Amino acid sequence: MMNYPGVLLNDAEVMKKIAAAKKFNKPIDGHAPGLKGADAVKYIQTGISTDHECFTYDEAKWKLQNGMKVLIREGSAAKNFEALIPLLDEFPEMIMFCSDDKHPNDLVRGHINQLVKRALDKGIDFWKVIRAATLNPVQHYNLECGLLRENDSADFIVVDDLQKLNVLQTFVKGNLVAENGKSFINSIPSTIINNFYCSPKLPEDFSISISQNDFEKNVKVIEALDGQLITKTFLIPAKKLLNKNNQLYADLENDVLKFTVINRYADAKPAVAFIKNFGLKHGAIASCVGHDSHNILAVGTNDEMICRAVNLIIESKGGLAAVTSSSVRILALPVAGIMSNEDAYFVAEEYEKIDAMVKEMGSTLRAPFMTLSFMALLVIPQLKLSDKGLFDGGKFSFTNLLQ
Repeated sequence: MMNYPGVLLNDAEVMKKIAAAKKFNKPIDGHAPGLKGADAVKYIQTGISTDHECFTYDEAKWKLQNGMKVLIREGSAAKNFEALIPLLDEFPEMIMFCSDDKHPNDLVRGHINQLVKRALDKGIDFWKVIRAATLNPVQHYNLECGLLRENDSADFIVVDDLQKLNVLQTFVKGNLVAENGKSFINSIPSTIINNFYCSPKLPEDFSISISQNDFEKNVKVIEALDGQLITKTFLIPAKKLLNKNNQLYADLENDVLKFTVINRYADAKPAVAFIKNFGLKHGAIASCVGHDSHNILAVGTNDEMICRAVNLIIESKGGLAAVTSSSVRILALPVAGIMSNEDAYFVAEEYEKIDAMVKEMGSTLRAPFMTLSFMALLVIPQLKLSDKGLFDGGKFSFTNLLQ
């Protein structure tokens, strides 16, 4: 696993921010999946107080025993509820719920309320569950939110009963802001801002040529894991991906597709590698929702399809795209390239359509676009791709495509 303490301690800017947060008594959230032992102790001692990236019971329990609070995360792609929820019985004062990285169609169905219901269905004590969803986050993050005490702000929900917990009304500062699924909060118009400066690409921008000396080597492939942010490294002989022009192409039979990350803030050569488990049988998908830089990411079966999907994102200055030889669909995200200026329910409906198209193209991932967004998140091991090239999260350094 990555040497998180070393990365933190050797980064003066990060340590400066941690010191500033401590000065103002602000909690510091962390990203350290899989970290345990002596390195984790150092990590916690720097001031990191929570982790929402735990994916095993043992890892989360170790962090809780050593003073770190754990957020049980259940997003569209990363789903850790089942593995971690038993810990709520053992550490009721240190557990919170988290709906991190949920697509709009999932959000309109529910978020924290769903986790509360699922925890109650497992027979966990009602007050422990409610505490994780309300009291713990308010106290930990020093939120300006009433806790139903005398003289508190009137911030509360009205539910049908204490087992089903269907929300009937929502009050903020004593004002009714939503009832029976309808919001009374007025939208506020604002100017669209963005930062999107790269030019359209050509299919040849995504080609990978290798010399005859490298024919016997293996190609490092990012192995995406459904329901997880972490990845593995899969090796495939270069010869399996070679064509007659000594270029590396996707291998659909082994579900090894081309993957690219493109700097969207300036014109630069695309970084190109390979990825496994996306399942596409034809076409390509692209997005510029890609933590933490939100560059353009695309996965596809050939260079032409990848290029078409990427250029759709560039033309729209942000969004999600899916293309085949006969179909094109894009969900534009013009606000900073990562957000929509449309109604949330409209966006949810449009996302449902593009997600369905990607699954018709062969993807078996539960949330292909959300999984794609994490394939350039370098702080989550093991193998990822940035606009600068392949990155080994365990060694925290760039690595070669060939081995």
